Amino acid sequence: MKIKIRKSRKTTINEVDFDNLEFGVHLSDHMYYVDYADGHWGEPRIEPYGPMKMYPALSTLHYGQAVFEGLKAFLGVDGKIRLFRPDKNHERYNVSCERLCIPTLSYEMFFEGMKRLVEIDRAWIPTKRGCSLYIRPFVFATDNFLGVRVSHTYRFMIITSPVGAYYKEGLNPVKLITSGEYVRAVKGGLGSVKTPANYAASLYPGEMAKKKGFTQVLWLDGIENRCIEEVGTMNIMFVIDGTVVTPPLEGSILPGVTRNSVIALARHWGIPVEERRITIDEVMSEAKSGRLEEVFGTGTAAVISPVGWIRHNDETITIHSGEIGPISQRLYDEITGMQYGEKDDPFGWCVLV
Repeated sequence: MKIKIRKSRKTTINEVDFDNLEFGVHLSDHMYYVDYADGHWGEPRIEPYGPMKMYPALSTLHYGQAVFEGLKAFLGVDGKIRLFRPDKNHERYNVSCERLCIPTLSYEMFFEGMKRLVEIDRAWIPTKRGCSLYIRPFVFATDNFLGVRVSHTYRFMIITSPVGAYYKEGLNPVKLITSGEYVRAVKGGLGSVKTPANYAASLYPGEMAKKKGFTQVLWLDGIENRCIEEVGTMNIMFVIDGTVVTPPLEGSILPGVTRNSVIALARHWGIPVEERRITIDEVMSEAKSGRLEEVFGTGTAAVISPVGWIRHNDETITIHSGEIGPISQRLYDEITGMQYGEKDDPFGWCVLV
């Protein structure tokens, strides 16, 4: 695939403290983009990262027709660059686009542009263990109009950012509080696709949770307010009497790439996995009985995020004495070991750049 490339004459990499990286603060020197018009995608381009011209009536600003993804590039111990399961991100991206009436993208245009961009900005990939180059593919409607209808034009882009840990806690357990009166998504809505509206709905409850001293919201279903769904930025898993239990994909939960990987790994190791509905009452009860052994979130940003405390109504439970559990630790070590080239990759998940 031919990509038109115009490289930046200057770099901002010297402004980055790679020993103290925050998540998503610094942006790399280049960006990849492709425009859609007249029923087809145009010529792919890589240009210096910078501002874009847009009109006040840009349809995305008014009607939210947009989709994004997130994955990472890792610099391995062998000096090779690895992407973790980009095919799954592409698959989910296209599913999200179909739900938002956005034209889908070929894997070649998605992956080859990403690969070339990472190659050009290779110097931006952190060398420190636990850090990586975050990759953000996204697409948005670009018609200049006011009126609720599907846009006829779009822009697909990829930008990158060197990142450290997503949560300030790192691999230390986080604190969750249930969603209370707020609803994130319902079956038939947008909960299972990666679109900005899905996240906008979570912002206010998330801020309220932080003011109360919690890291994130543990979302319950929007109908009965009983069944656990996911965390604001992660899927959620429970280890109950040696079995990994996670809510099923029924249309209101994002099908996480890390979630899929964890399920596959656990089953590969012979650990029982159940994808089923689980209520907050069951979790609180199992915690009291001592059968709730671990709770952890899964996601691209944090990989594995152990949960040490959950608050529901006026009751708080502590999981595994507020420390990371053995299954959580093993999963984290295994997945990150593959990503950094330290461990074998029996599933062929990592793609070399």
